[in-house]
Amino acid sequence: MKQSTAKESWNSLQSDGRAVLVDVRTPEEWAQIGMPELGSIGKKVVALTWGADSEAEFIRGLEQAVPDKATPLFFICRSGMRSQKAAELAAQAGYQTLTNIVDGFEDKHGPGTGWKACGLPVK
Repeated sequence: MKQSTAKESWNSLQSDGRAVLVDVRTPEEWAQIGMPELGSIGKKVVALTWGADSEAEFIRGLEQAVPDKATPLFFICRSGMRSQKAAELAAQAGYQTLTNIVDGFEDKHGPGTGWKACGLPVK
C-alpha cells in the first residue's frame, strides 16, 4: 500500500483515468465540512463510511461501486487514520492498487496540508 499527500493524490487522479477516490468519512462530515469535488476531471467521489462495526457493509459497498479489484483506489478521511484502516480492509478483500491519503481532507498534519487546505476542489 502506498502513502500519498492530498496534492500528490490529486495529480494521480487527474492523470490516471481509472483511479477512484473513496471518501470514508461520515455523512455528517460530508455535510458539515465538505467533500472533494472531482467533476472538473470527469469523476465522482465514492462516498462510503468506514467504521469498525460495519466492515462487511463497507466491503459490499466498495465491491458494488468498484467491482474491478485492479482499479487504483485512493482513500481519504479527515486525517489519514480511518482511510488507512479502510485501505487495509480493501487489501484483505483483494483490491490490488491502494493509496492512503496521509494528510486527509483537513489540515491535521500542519498548516497547508490536507485536501481542503491545499486548495483542491471541494463541494
